[in-house]
Amino acid sequence: MTSPIPAAPAHTASRPNVTLAVLALVGLVYALLQSLVAPALPTIQRELGASESGVAWILSGYLLSAAVATPILGRLGDVHGKRNVMMLTIAGMGAGTLIAAVATSLPLMVAGRVVQGVGGGVFPLAFGIVRDEFPKEKVAGSIGFLSALLGLGGGVGVVLSGLIVDHMSYHWIFWLPLAIAVIALIATALVVPESPVRAKRRINWAGAGLMSIGLSAVLLAVSQTHLWGWGSPKTLGLIAAGLIVLFAWVRSELRSDSPLVDMRVMALRGVWTTNLTAVLLGVAMFSGFVLIPQFVQTPSHAGFGFGSSVTAAGMFLVPMSLAMLLVGTFAGSLERRFGSKPPLIAGVGFVLASFVMLLAVHDSQLPLFIASAGLGTGMGFAFAAMANLIVQAVPPDQTGVATGINTVARSVGSAFGSQIAATLVAGSVVASGLPTVDGYNQAFLMGIAALVICLGVSLLIPSRSRARQPAPAPAPAPA
Repeated sequence: MTSPIPAAPAHTASRPNVTLAVLALVGLVYALLQSLVAPALPTIQRELGASESGVAWILSGYLLSAAVATPILGRLGDVHGKRNVMMLTIAGMGAGTLIAAVATSLPLMVAGRVVQGVGGGVFPLAFGIVRDEFPKEKVAGSIGFLSALLGLGGGVGVVLSGLIVDHMSYHWIFWLPLAIAVIALIATALVVPESPVRAKRRINWAGAGLMSIGLSAVLLAVSQTHLWGWGSPKTLGLIAAGLIVLFAWVRSELRSDSPLVDMRVMALRGVWTTNLTAVLLGVAMFSGFVLIPQFVQTPSHAGFGFGSSVTAAGMFLVPMSLAMLLVGTFAGSLERRFGSKPPLIAGVGFVLASFVMLLAVHDSQLPLFIASAGLGTGMGFAFAAMANLIVQAVPPDQTGVATGINTVARSVGSAFGSQIAATLVAGSVVASGLPTVDGYNQAFLMGIAALVICLGVSLLIPSRSRARQPAPAPAPAPA
């Protein structure tokens, strides 16, 4: 087998910067759809006359759909061509956005969000296009830049959502991404080349079904803990059932001669350690996204917080987003000089230091802005490094599905982290109906604990010299 990082092929894109701009536009649409909706949920609930449990499905449906679609679409891109599948993904994401934009009932809104979730496939497909089409010296930097867009879209989305809800109809939180998606689809058709790198095997659809059921069961249970509680029989039973199905999925993939996810590749040290790092970093990252806006919106008479509006609270995430984008642009030069492991370790260290600051100093606004910038810096380093580590560790025809699994790992961590943080804060609510600062401190401590473990796992990732060794050929599947 050839090295997982081949030399730039003869079919390299003639205009990689233009292609990168188009891929960035596609990634921005998905990032905005992730972040625009959450701040507007109270308005949507009121306008649709929905219950709190009902409106929660606007987020849960999207999460489940994206988690299931991301690795499947990544694998379809490996098999049928990444540009072809990218265009279908953008079209599906746009269709779901249109449904949500015109929805005047909760079921239709949830249906639109479920269809939107297929957009989760755009990042693994984009990473694969970059690896297949770009000159070798541009691959790491381009992947780092695309990874940083998740943070940029997160911060911009929160701010835009507040402005739209305050001054316009909530429907515009969908019309705006839809317009960008249409432009991105046309640009992809005109600019992005199709890669001839294709996987030769068909897809194990039985395995895809088991993965979808198991992953959905676990994420559904986690997403409903605010209603069911962590110790309820429904939560524990659904998580247990999901884990059993996922175990059956792993056995099915190991026995298949055409697995959706090659478990032998997933078992490579450079892959499983990076994916575990993604889970743990996701726990901290999204708890930070949840905690900072909630903290600053708490009325000051609670003894902490600043009584900020939704829009003003979003401004506290702007330093995070800008830092992620800035750091992502340097990913290429850092990778060429140091490899991807040192920036990942540095990134986890930045995030850990920022959580320590959030725990120690949060009685004024300046430390929160500094911590936000530190979080963005760390996540910019870490996200770019994780994507590049996966790309370096797997064969070219596994790029889409492998980076898709890494994205799902981060999503699983973020689901657990955000729900645990929300549970800790909600558990500290007193008679006034407001949480206490102790609840936030416990949530910050939870993030610190996850990051300390994350730092230890990141040290186990192979160094550049070992990570760039050819991946072993999978052994023949047993009968």
